[in-house]
Amino acid sequence: VVMPGINGRELGRRAQQIRPGIKILYMTGYSRNAVVHQGRLDEGVELLEKPISQAKLALRVREMLDRIGPKP
Repeated sequence: VVMPGINGRELGRRAQQIRPGIKILYMTGYSRNAVVHQGRLDEGVELLEKPISQAKLALRVREMLDRIGPKP
């Protein structure tokens, strides 16, 4: 969610402007509660806390892609 020159939230918003319905998955070293409490995460956004295994990441991506919803 923190990157040089732009934050993850802004990047997500820009991506959604270009491709409405795009699915976004954030990864962070902070706890979900800390991120949500500071208002840095929009409601309904997918978030994974680091460290995470490759298997868990792959599973979460698969779950997101399999969900019915607007296609980008």
